[in-house]
Amino acid sequence: MRPEQQPPSVPTLPWAPLSALHQYLVVTGAYWAFTLSDGALRMLVLFHFHQLGYSTLEIAFLFLFYEFFGIVTNLYGGWLGARFGLRLTLWAGLVLQIAALLLLIPVSSSWPRLLSVTYVMAAQAISGIAKDLNKMSAKSAIKTVVPETPGEARGEQQLFQWVALLTGSKNALKGVGFFLGGGLLATLGFAGSLVALAAGLSLALVGTLVLPGEIGKMKQKPGFAALFAKSEGINILSLARLFLFAARDVWFVVALPVFLEANLGWRFWEVGGFLGLWVIGYGIVQGAAPSLRRSWGQTTPPGPAAVQFWSALLTAIPALIALALWRQVAHPGLALVLGLAAFGVVFAMNSSIHSYMVLAYTDAESVSLNVGFYYMANAAGRLLGTLGSGWVYLQGGMQACLWCSALLVALSWLSSLRLPAPPRHEHGANLQGAGAAD
Repeated sequence: MRPEQQPPSVPTLPWAPLSALHQYLVVTGAYWAFTLSDGALRMLVLFHFHQLGYSTLEIAFLFLFYEFFGIVTNLYGGWLGARFGLRLTLWAGLVLQIAALLLLIPVSSSWPRLLSVTYVMAAQAISGIAKDLNKMSAKSAIKTVVPETPGEARGEQQLFQWVALLTGSKNALKGVGFFLGGGLLATLGFAGSLVALAAGLSLALVGTLVLPGEIGKMKQKPGFAALFAKSEGINILSLARLFLFAARDVWFVVALPVFLEANLGWRFWEVGGFLGLWVIGYGIVQGAAPSLRRSWGQTTPPGPAAVQFWSALLTAIPALIALALWRQVAHPGLALVLGLAAFGVVFAMNSSIHSYMVLAYTDAESVSLNVGFYYMANAAGRLLGTLGSGWVYLQGGMQACLWCSALLVALSWLSSLRLPAPPRHEHGANLQGAGAAD
């Protein structure tokens, strides 16, 4: 091999290769640790700057770079994973999150407000890059390590179960991270909490050193043109994903916390606790999606019809909540709590099926490129929803945000009508990473 063709230097470990299941557990464990730190960090920043007198809208701006850089990261992170392997991108995500935590330690109440906001936005940008590198790596790795199961449908069902477990547990743990952040802030203070999170994440990084370097690496190195060379299924699903997450965040990220605090008089810890419980419940439903579908008699892996059904059902929920607030058929707090619970269940089913479908449309060889592109659309939807949530709420209040949410879900449903049937890949023929590990 000529010098210019040498891959990046990474440590070669003398240990025996891990089985596919062990690789899955290592990747999932690292993803769990990262998710706890991510949820805790969001609450630390939110609570700390609220205590310093920042308005909720000013706090929301602290997270804009977090969302924006996720768009870029998912696009180029998938390309990096395909060229150099998912182990490298997983490591990069963990290291960057540790750096983001440590960079926030010097922030002080004595700093000028403009300096504090700019500095924290920069640190949050690093955290956003780290989060999407980690998520792209973990979810792409599932496609390469899922074991070969006799029978095509059984193999796809196994993939759906593993994806649902990873995605659902991640969101449940993010809700736990909300509580963790509040608890750490109360006991260790802002700087001490950041040190504790960085130390825990460092241990998780050490645990990933056993992963083989070939996970997700393409045999033929992709050029930059491959960033945009997606299949019809990936492109349409990505567009539907963009509208879906914009529909959630256009009322959940800024409008809902502001409304609960300013209009209903909820205390700040009550708002944070409620949102944390919602995320935990949302994650539980995501993880249970395969079991729920089986209990309803759906024994085959989901396809385009499932995406269309759950999107159509979700469209009605924010519209019904808006009507309840307009007609005052119940106390606003009760209407929002019950409506958000229904929204969470249906949204979780949508998201879980989406996460499976993106892997069903790809193969193990190009999985990181396709998943990176797909989650770029996901991040773009979150950014659109975050910006829209603040602006629409100022223009028309909570009801306007809910109507926008209904419109965006309807656009997601319309996009999904063009989804083709996914190809059924035989896992064993394409899993060079898993084969090497076995």
